Amino acid sequence: MKFLLFTLVTRVPDPTTGRLPGTRERLRNVVEQAKLAEDLGYDGFAVGERHEDPFLSAAPPVILSHLAAVTSRITLFTAVTTLSLLDPVRAFEDYSTLDNLSGGRLELIIGKGNGAAQAELFHVTTDDQWDRNREGYELFRALWASDSVTWSGRFRPELKAAKALPRPWQPKIRIWHGSATSRDSVELAARNGDPLFSANVTNPIEPYAELVRHYRERWEFYGHRPEDALVGAGTAGFHVARTSQQALDTYRPIFEARLALAHKLGLPIVFETLDDFVARSSALVGSPEQVIDKVGRQYEQFGHEVIHLSAERDGRPEIDYLDSLALFQTAVAPELRRRIPSRPLATGADAAELDPRDDLVRTETSGVAP
Repeated sequence: MKFLLFTLVTRVPDPTTGRLPGTRERLRNVVEQAKLAEDLGYDGFAVGERHEDPFLSAAPPVILSHLAAVTSRITLFTAVTTLSLLDPVRAFEDYSTLDNLSGGRLELIIGKGNGAAQAELFHVTTDDQWDRNREGYELFRALWASDSVTWSGRFRPELKAAKALPRPWQPKIRIWHGSATSRDSVELAARNGDPLFSANVTNPIEPYAELVRHYRERWEFYGHRPEDALVGAGTAGFHVARTSQQALDTYRPIFEARLALAHKLGLPIVFETLDDFVARSSALVGSPEQVIDKVGRQYEQFGHEVIHLSAERDGRPEIDYLDSLALFQTAVAPELRRRIPSRPLATGADAAELDPRDDLVRTETSGVAP
């Protein structure tokens, strides 16, 4: 199994002190989180994309390019790239540049996006967001695969023998399709032989498990081998401590702050108590043994090989936050990796071997003999 730390770069008051961090401070936090993730041995670091308060994640390729410069091994993810809002040519240019800067350590999770702000900022609504997402994906794929693309669609000007630059480092990039409840994303993933990443955050795991089962059914419908299907899943909360009671005591202020905010905003309340949240949601809050057991039970439903865990401190004392991240890697991750085999993520090493042309270009431009 592979483990990603994930952030939407949420900027909210600290749940224990009430202090609101500055924008630059919050972005610097993300840089430090990614460096820490690599140092501790996590497999990936994921940055989401949102275009409204309280998020600062409107430009994931910018953030991830900075992270590429301060890390060397960890796989860099988007979670998600909202292709329904973006010009796919511009998205290709951004992510191909990032792919080169990272040395082929990039994987994408795409999705339609959500939130009212995107309708106001981009004039993308529920009436057309699925079609935009599909069309953007198809053009993005074509641009990545070929340096001469002729194309026409509904939502941007046509292309005639277009060459988008720079050409990517990875000849083929893995694109996951992120989905919470939508069968549209599942259908697009299965038809194209791509992996699915289930959000698995808001509700109990049953509806997400149903969606994953549907993905596997559609995967086989389109003629793919069942064993080639690849699934990832999110988690609703994360804190591991040496005992269950320590974990619950530390996480309780985080849960109560989120519950209070949901009540204030009039959002649906799915889990009224921390005990219910830990028992029925995808949250991994408990001792190492409890977390291992819960991931195992979820694996029986999802068959997933990758999970994401929150990178945020969320008001926890720094020592508890750091202990949780480290304890997961020493006491949880090794056992889950042993029990649940998983396919490799993009690390950069394989990408160079797959595309020897890039080595030739570097040799010619530097004047160094091969």
